[in-house]
Amino acid sequence: MSVPTKKSRSAAAKKPNALGKVASTRAAGAYKFDAAAETMPRAEIAKLQLRRLKASVKNAYDHVPFHRRRLKALAALFVQVLQLAEKAGLEAEAQAAVDAKAQIFLAHALTPGMSDQDQLVPLIDAIKDHLGRKPKEASADAGYCSEANLAALAEREISPYLATGRAKHPGEVKRKITGPLTKAMRDKLKRAAWRSRYRLRKQIVEPVFGQIKQARGFRQFLLRGTEKVAAEWALSCPAHNLTKLARAA
Repeated sequence: MSVPTKKSRSAAAKKPNALGKVASTRAAGAYKFDAAAETMPRAEIAKLQLRRLKASVKNAYDHVPFHRRRLKALAALFVQVLQLAEKAGLEAEAQAAVDAKAQIFLAHALTPGMSDQDQLVPLIDAIKDHLGRKPKEASADAGYCSEANLAALAEREISPYLATGRAKHPGEVKRKITGPLTKAMRDKLKRAAWRSRYRLRKQIVEPVFGQIKQARGFRQFLLRGTEKVAAEWALSCPAHNLTKLARAA
């Protein structure tokens, strides 16, 4: 049996791998202490790990045909599962309208499917039915933005603040927008910048969902079927309101 020399082992270590890069030896790839990474907050560590995971997946997709085929097959399977779940009535969206000051539910609904565009106007009308008056303003994320919804809010004389697309700042959406009302909405958010009322949306509605999930442990529905899940959601929303009112008293 032949024993490889030191020179041959070094040459083997420098042979390009499947990613087209030179594989480093353990000594060359030894861990280097990074004080900033070791002391950064947990949230920043999670973001860093997510960036590294995305880079690894992209690297595998770009350079390894086997992983590229597997990822495409997984994406196709995911789409099929969503379609089957929607057809079977297993996919549902919990809708809610939250008061900006008291952070209580003003209206709620649960609908099958994954589209939010058809749910904005019913929620607005439900607020008027419950309170006897319509809201002066309404803010919502990009899933609710459409020409029909903007026209309906204008007809009801409600000032809208709807994101026109996904972006770090709502006025910086780069996707192509064709509708005149949607263009006007984008310009409105961009013109107001950090003074826009839309910036308050996350601190209005997201804490309410966070309280339900974290403080009350309601992280998933226990029943099955649209009607039963809707009834469960209809109990959770008043329970949140009663808890807030009891603590305020």
